[in-house]
Formats: sequence, structure tokens, C-alpha cells
Amino acid sequence: MKRSRINEILREGDAFIRSFGYTMPPFAYLSPEALKASDHREIKTRRMGWDITDYGAEKFDEMGLFLFTTRNGLSSDLGKKSAMLYAEKIMISRQNQLSPMHRHDLKVEDIINRGGGTLVIELFMADAQGGIDRDAEVSVMVDGMMRKLPAGGHLKLDPGESVTLFPNNWHAFWGEGEDVLIGEVSTVNDDLTDNIFEQPIGRFSNIEEDEPPLHLLVSDYDTRL
Repeated sequence: MKRSRINEILREGDAFIRSFGYTMPPFAYLSPEALKASDHREIKTRRMGWDITDYGAEKFDEMGLFLFTTRNGLSSDLGKKSAMLYAEKIMISRQNQLSPMHRHDLKVEDIINRGGGTLVIELFMADAQGGIDRDAEVSVMVDGMMRKLPAGGHLKLDPGESVTLFPNNWHAFWGEGEDVLIGEVSTVNDDLTDNIFEQPIGRFSNIEEDEPPLHLLVSDYDTRL
């Protein structure tokens, strides 16, 4: 994925987020130089910030996701009584843009349609080995009420609606009708180790540096900060 395309997506995504009255934190707009010069240790350690991914498939418009992590705890703190054990993201799922089938080992997450089109989530339960159970009925909590769907059923969330997903919930999602602004509130987020995909794909994009970055992505931190 070319850096110029990533920069374009950042600008488009920021404008889309602002159109809903959502205000990003100030550190979102630091230049790479300013972020490097600042006390960035916690931002880097907690992997807060921009994340544009095509899952290494080089087909962002078909399979990809726009994310910004606004706050995040540390996996090493899980189980402690007094610690930051939660995370929050704002995301954009474009119309018919797939976020591929996956689950997590640790993370419990609320996925919230914050505005735009309909968010469609395809759901399966995990089997005893953690794989996809293509026969088991799926039970999920939608805004505090239990919903049951057949294996592979499509849960459709209109703006304002949300679903709680547990580690045994395999899920893929996309926007329907329009692009969708998505909120995520979860336990600690660890995108380095806690994503299990159905297909052998990567979590982050492979970047071709054809121009300087507008803002650093979380996947840039280890090499640029």
C-alpha cells in the first residue's frame, strides 16, 4: 500500500469523523517530527493512534479498515485490581468494505454504530478448538438484550445500536448503504498478538514509501520513534 494512498485515506477519514461532530484528541494531529520530539513513550507503548490496514492484501477498497485508538491499557496489567484495563477506538467501515472473519483470545468488545449506514456483522461461534463452528447457533447481546442467529447469520446494526462480542464470537463486518462510523469499547487491545483470522492474512499493511507520512501509524512506531 503506497504511503500516498494512506495519507489520502487519513485526510478523508478525518473529514468523515468530523462530519459527525466527533473531535479527535490533539495528539492525533502531531506531525511525525513533533510526535518523535514529544514525550511519546506512553503513546508508543500503548499503541494509541492511527491505523490504516488492508491486511496485507493490497485491496483496501475491498478489504480494509480505518482505525484510531484513543486510549488503551496494557496486556501486562490484566488481572490487576487498579489498572487501566480498557481501550477505545473510533473506526470507519466503508460501504461493502470487508473487515475479514476473525476473533480474539482475550478481548471483549462492544461494537457501536455511531452513524452513517447500516453495520452488518457476520457471526459464528468458536468450536472447542477455537475454530469456526458452522452449525452452532449464535447468541450475542445487542444493547443489553440477547439475540439469537443461525451460524453465519448477519446481524444488522443501525446508527445508535451496539453488540457485545466475546472471544468465542467469530465475526466479520462491513458497511451497508453508506460508510459507517464505528465506536469500539473493549478490554485492553493488543493488535500484535490478539487477532486470530480465518484466512492466512496479516494485521497490518505493507507500506511503499512514495512520499513522507502525514501522520505516523501505530505500525510505524517501532521503526520511526
